[in-house]
Amino acid sequence: MAKLTRAQREWRPGMKKKQRSTKMMFASTVLVCEALLAVFVTLAAFGLKRGGEPVVVLSLGAAVALLCIFNCALLGKKIGYIIGWILQVVFFLCGFILPDMFYLAAAFALCWWYALYKGEEIDAVNKRRAAAQEAWEKANPEQA
Repeated sequence: MAKLTRAQREWRPGMKKKQRSTKMMFASTVLVCEALLAVFVTLAAFGLKRGGEPVVVLSLGAAVALLCIFNCALLGKKIGYIIGWILQVVFFLCGFILPDMFYLAAAFALCWWYALYKGEEIDAVNKRRAAAQEAWEKANPEQA
């Protein structure tokens, strides 16, 4: 039999499901896409023999891709979003190795900003709706 997760072990009848952060989900999606971008840009720089020694290019590309993936775990804290902005700058600086990266980095930075902006807005709406639902359930216990 499979081992139960902590959430499954702690569940009791009537418990409400914890609302997940839309901002975190959107930001994670952008970071995973940027990890793929880092892999493909690394392969392009390696194939075009730009950026110096091949081992250095491949190592740096792998490091940036892994940093994007590992940063998804940090998005529960403020430092995760700061590292995300730093990664946007790193991708923009890659434009000095591959000029097309200026356009791609600008597009991904815009996606990153939009994910944070819209995710925060949606989270605020969800929080207001949850509070209104809770107030309604307290005022109408027989219908809840």
